[in-house]
Formats: sequence, structure tokens, C-alpha cells
Amino acid sequence: MTKLNELIHIITKSHVYIQMHNYPDQDALASAYGLQALLADGGIKSTICYNGQIDKYNTLRMIELLHIDICNINEFAMEAEDEIILVDGQKGNVNMENFIGKEIACIDHHPMQEVRGYRFYDIRSRIGACSSIIAEYFVENNIPIPMEIATALSYGIKMDTANLSRRVADLDVDMFCRLYKTADKEILLSFENSSLRRNDLTAYQEAISNLKLHGRIGIAKIGDDCSEAIIGSISDFLLTVSEVDFTLVYSYRVGGLKFSVRSESRAVDAGKVIKEALKGFGDGGGHATMAAGFLPDLATEQEVNEMAYLVEQRVIDLVMNS
Repeated sequence: MTKLNELIHIITKSHVYIQMHNYPDQDALASAYGLQALLADGGIKSTICYNGQIDKYNTLRMIELLHIDICNINEFAMEAEDEIILVDGQKGNVNMENFIGKEIACIDHHPMQEVRGYRFYDIRSRIGACSSIIAEYFVENNIPIPMEIATALSYGIKMDTANLSRRVADLDVDMFCRLYKTADKEILLSFENSSLRRNDLTAYQEAISNLKLHGRIGIAKIGDDCSEAIIGSISDFLLTVSEVDFTLVYSYRVGGLKFSVRSESRAVDAGKVIKEALKGFGDGGGHATMAAGFLPDLATEQEVNEMAYLVEQRVIDLVMNS
């Protein structure tokens, strides 16, 4: 059987939930959207859901222009017997809410976590985008890819691999080439032209003003209440500085510190660094080149400053000794 056949075989309900991580990006959204169509082709209805918020403008545009129907967990009542398929994330990740339903399957491209409990999983950590895995399901099962889904999946690949330049595998390239032929080029271009809002520029200004260099490590606090998307985007942006090949960017939000990490050094694994740096206080993880973390329960400005300094020092020590 193909992977899609295996997945459909283990589903026991006529309806399932497709769960994205808490702050869905373009790859998570495209993967869920594509999987929904694949399940529908197999006679299974599904609801795309998440917890948290979508705060990047071009992701919101993606939902609008491609008519993607998604629901926040607060908008419906899930039951304990409901079945959930996780995409672009795994159980136990700090950014994957534990819903009341049963996680029966997982499709992801991050480093493998605990897989016991799944009836099916397809986790390929060497693939640049989860969208590439979903696209392959269409191809290997000879299922035509509608224009809207081809547009979403190609954009998901494009964004998660930084235009096929970061952590890209042959599958990412092959699937992007197939998808791009069917995708709506005008809509893809409109996404590129809608990546920032005016208020986002303040965070970039903060990053430039506060940038600290330690060897080839760039560290920047970018103010309070910055979106997940902007924190990650600025981390990518600082990596373009010629003197920098590792970045740590953070913002105080929702009662804690949110971190984004990037690494261009083969000797330094971003996911391992942030996980170790937050050990005992928070949690983090991700890929070797890009990762994130969260340190919760910080009530006062003094606590925020002390913990930010601690994490900075841990990161510097870990990177310098790698």
C-alpha cells in the first residue's frame, strides 16, 4: 500500500480532525489543506484545526485567496473519541496543543519524537517541507492536484526551504517543480508582496538597534508582543549579515519569552542548542538550521531580564563549544 492507503486504512471514523501546530505557518497550512483534499478523495471528511493564532499577513492572505476553511479549538467541541491527524508537528512538542481527542497519526518533517500511540506516522526529518510529503501522496496515488492546493503546497515548500536554499531535499525540488506548473502564479506573487505590515517594521528597527555580536553569534531582543512569524523572520534577516552564522532572537509575549534560532554552521545544531539552553526552565527544539523555544511563567521585568540573560549566556557557551 502507499502511505496514503496506510493512513486511510487506520482511520475508523467518517470524520477526522487535522491538527496544525499552535501558530500555523504556510507549510503547516498547506499540508493540512492538501491532506484534507486527499482524505476527501478517500471518502473521509475532515476539519482543519489549531490552537493559538495566525499572525502573519501573507498566511492570512493565503487562507483568504485559496479559500482554506480552518477552525480554532475554541470554535467547536471536540470529543475524547474523535480522531486527530497531526501535520507539521508532533505530540509532546511545546507548540502542539494536547487536544482531548486521540492522535492516531502524524505526518511531519521535524526530528522524530515519541511515536508510540500513533497508528500511523510518516516522519521524515531530512525533508525541507511537510508540504513536499503531502504533494508526494498526490503523485504516488495518481490523484490530480487542484490549482488552489498546488498553489498552497508550492508556497509551503518555498517558504520552509527559503526558496529551495535551506535544508532542501530532492523531494522538495521534485515536488515544487510539479506543483509550480499547476499553481496560480499571480496568487503566489501576491503572497510575496504581502509579507510585512507597517507595524512589523518597528520590530526590525528594534532588532537592528539591539543587535549584539559574540563572535559569529547575533543576538537581538525585539520588543514585546511580537508575532511568532516576525520573530522567525527577523532571525532569518539577521542571518543575512555577513559576520553572522547563528542567530538568537526573542520577544516577551503571553507571559514568557519566545525564542527563534537559526544556524548556518554545520557544527551547530539550532534545535539542540535551544533545547539545551532552555533546559530546566522551558522547552524548545526544531531542525539543525532553524528552531524555536518558549520560556513560560515570567511575571516581572526583573524575571524577564534575568532569564533572557541566562539563556543568552547558555546559547553563547553552547555555540562557542560546538
